[in-house]
Amino acid sequence: MKKKIVVLMLSAAMTMSMMTGCGNTAKDDSASTTTETTQDAEATEEAEPTEEATDDSASDQEAADKVAALIDQIYVQERNDNTDEQCKEAKEAWDALTDAQKELVEGENADPDYFGRDTGDASKDDPLNGDDIGDNELLVVSFGTSFNDSRTADIGGIEKALQTAYPDWSVRRAFTAQIIINHVQARDDEKIDNMDQALQRAVDNGVKNLVVQPTHLMHGAEYDELTEAVESYKDKFESVTIAEPLLGEVGDSDDAVNDDKKAVAEAITAEAVKTAGYDSLEVAEADGTAFVFMGHGTSHTAKISYSQMQSQMNDLGYDNVFIGTVEGEPEDTACEAVIEKIKEAGYKKVVLRPLMVVAGDHANNDMAGDDEDSWKSQFEASGAFDKIDTQIAGLGEISAIQDLYVAHSKAAIDGKSASTAN
Repeated sequence: MKKKIVVLMLSAAMTMSMMTGCGNTAKDDSASTTTETTQDAEATEEAEPTEEATDDSASDQEAADKVAALIDQIYVQERNDNTDEQCKEAKEAWDALTDAQKELVEGENADPDYFGRDTGDASKDDPLNGDDIGDNELLVVSFGTSFNDSRTADIGGIEKALQTAYPDWSVRRAFTAQIIINHVQARDDEKIDNMDQALQRAVDNGVKNLVVQPTHLMHGAEYDELTEAVESYKDKFESVTIAEPLLGEVGDSDDAVNDDKKAVAEAITAEAVKTAGYDSLEVAEADGTAFVFMGHGTSHTAKISYSQMQSQMNDLGYDNVFIGTVEGEPEDTACEAVIEKIKEAGYKKVVLRPLMVVAGDHANNDMAGDDEDSWKSQFEASGAFDKIDTQIAGLGEISAIQDLYVAHSKAAIDGKSASTAN
């Protein structure tokens, strides 16, 4: 209505001007102006949302909200009797949305990327959930990832290396993150066992000897939960052994290191240097380049492992290699702390790479994303560096890391693991 009044006032002013300067033409011009005013008013009315358009908008939001609620329903860490049905219902509801409606999906944990983000071809991944296991099973347990390409290259890479090394053992998979299991099932119709499902599958198949190989980085919260789950099934097998996680035993002090941490430090640094196009770490340092390995971080007592990895880098003479964590625990691994360390050391180029088995959400978003709170954005915003590069690749695809898991599994098979139950 406000726009109509403005139009009429402008028309009146134009009419008076024409009458003053044009004499007998005023009548014709006034009629013309009235016609234009009427057309402007009609155009204004057409521009206003109609009741039908409002109804359509409400209907679109209602459809999007329904999908968001269904996603939030399966974005949980507990599997229940309705999970399979809920995953199917959420995907069918998503597929029924128009492209415009999909952009409106927003919930407590839901967004358009839940189903819409392209993370690669899920059909290339093997969930390793088959039966006919035999007497000996090597259960590879990972936190998990919904990024299909990373799951295939990183977790799948470790699993394939283990199967090649131990052909007499049946390699099977379990994830500890039910949220991820549900995501992959709903979006890609790929079913991955959780710990209970995998252990029950082993029991149902008559497995006698079970070796559990965690792909977790350390003896943290996920490892503790894994151990607890295995403990509840230990009487179902003739022998059960849990192998070491990647970094081995957790030492008592920040400077406590071991052969596993040394092997990991050497492997990941060599891979990062090669990917950056340098012949050696020394050449990179001379070029003013620092490498930052970003881990997840944890409030668990095992967080000391990150400090120990920094100590290991220092012991190896890797002065231009720094350890950081998304969660900023320990405190000196927070992004701002790492930035200050590199600034003080005088390096002007930075390469960011995940200290994570898989290059999933943390690597793609928290490390290399475009949001202002990503590590890449924070390093750029500091204004202290000439160049920031990111390498989005998980540890699991590095052959030397795969070899370390193979060695840990061998120790477990030989009865020299972190935990044994008979």
